[in-house]
Amino acid sequence: MSNSQQYHEPYGGGDTYVDLHNAETVAHGVYTGPEAGDAPYRPPYDDTYRPAYEAPRPPDTLQLPHQGAPVPAEGTGRRAARRRRGRAAERPDSAVRRLLPQALVVAFLAGGTTAFVAEDKAVELTVDGRSRTLHTFADDVTELLADEGVPVGAHDRVVPAPGTALAGGDEVEVRYGRPVRLTLDGHRHDLWTTARTVEAALEQFGVRADGAYLSLARTRRIGRQGLALDVRTERSVTVLADGRARTIRTNAATVGEAVEQAGITLRGEDTTSVPPGSFPRDGQTVTVLRITGGREVREEPIPFAVRRTEDPALFRGTEVVERAGQPGLRRTTYALRTVNGVRQKPRRIGTEVVREARDQVVRVGTKPLPTSVRGADGLNWQGLAACESGGRPDAVDPSGTYGGLYQFDRLTWHALGGSGRPQDAPAAEQTLRAKKLYVRRGASPWPHCGARLHG
Repeated sequence: MSNSQQYHEPYGGGDTYVDLHNAETVAHGVYTGPEAGDAPYRPPYDDTYRPAYEAPRPPDTLQLPHQGAPVPAEGTGRRAARRRRGRAAERPDSAVRRLLPQALVVAFLAGGTTAFVAEDKAVELTVDGRSRTLHTFADDVTELLADEGVPVGAHDRVVPAPGTALAGGDEVEVRYGRPVRLTLDGHRHDLWTTARTVEAALEQFGVRADGAYLSLARTRRIGRQGLALDVRTERSVTVLADGRARTIRTNAATVGEAVEQAGITLRGEDTTSVPPGSFPRDGQTVTVLRITGGREVREEPIPFAVRRTEDPALFRGTEVVERAGQPGLRRTTYALRTVNGVRQKPRRIGTEVVREARDQVVRVGTKPLPTSVRGADGLNWQGLAACESGGRPDAVDPSGTYGGLYQFDRLTWHALGGSGRPQDAPAAEQTLRAKKLYVRRGASPWPHCGARLHG
């Protein structure tokens, strides 16, 4: 054989060279020459070669230490005989030294396989209700979840707890948390639950659902995104109406609904002791108010204002009404109510001014008042006043004609320089004008009391 590893075989007078390294591999027992259509052609024949694993096993076998698989003994034939003769010449301890490393390798591999099998665990993992059995080399629950790519958040539940050691046959369950916006009897709560249905979530929250109103069906599944749920539990409410008390169990959303469920109808202006749209509480008593009403229109005067202006032509202390005031008129509408037969205080609901009030204008004197009149200063004016009016500056006789300390009539008063009515003037002005009248006419203006001036 040459270095090129070629095989030389004649075929019908020619030579064919075959590359043994690149030759086609065929099944044992069949020899294939050139194709039948090619020349020369040689038909297939049976191959007598058999691989070692197909060779018949001789009765005697060799057992390796700690292994149960038998190893075939030496084969037969001349080559086998030569091998047996060669080994017979070897020393026994040499054969042991050759077999010992092989036995150690086999033992190491067998021990490693045992340890490998011992680390493998069959566990059941349930994630949000979906279960599967798997084999794992994880030492604890945390490692298992990490290996399986199962994230766990603050609101999720893991049983057994993360960090718990694992053994074959263990069951691990992961329940994801779901946000729930729960409105319970009018109060809102933002909660988390690992339950997968509305009914299970209510049980987890400790909410009594018997007789309650639920905005969603109990069997409704809760997705990972969560949901909003309105729950109104059953409550006891007492309704007082028309002299009777009715106690009902209700999950109504408003007081008005509870009153209606009690068989009571509100008519006209009827209402309840608490707002009809408020939430009815357990043990609450609601009174129905039967209301009848009407309207009443009243006319009321509007007082006039007084405006005062200074007049230097008038003596100080004198006031003259230049323009009399006039009251206005206001028309007011009141609502009348009777609640359960009891009349309530009228409530003003509207007002209208029919006539505006007119101010009263008064002139006020600022001129200094003299105190002396020649020819009359030494008389008893105090005695005359006591006789005429009892000493009262605002006195008026029963007929309304005479007034003041000295009972002036209005015509005489104006002739003496007075203004307005004499009884409205200060006492000093009345005395001054009485002195002027005496200078003009003596005591004749006072026929019954004039003698008092000299007494």
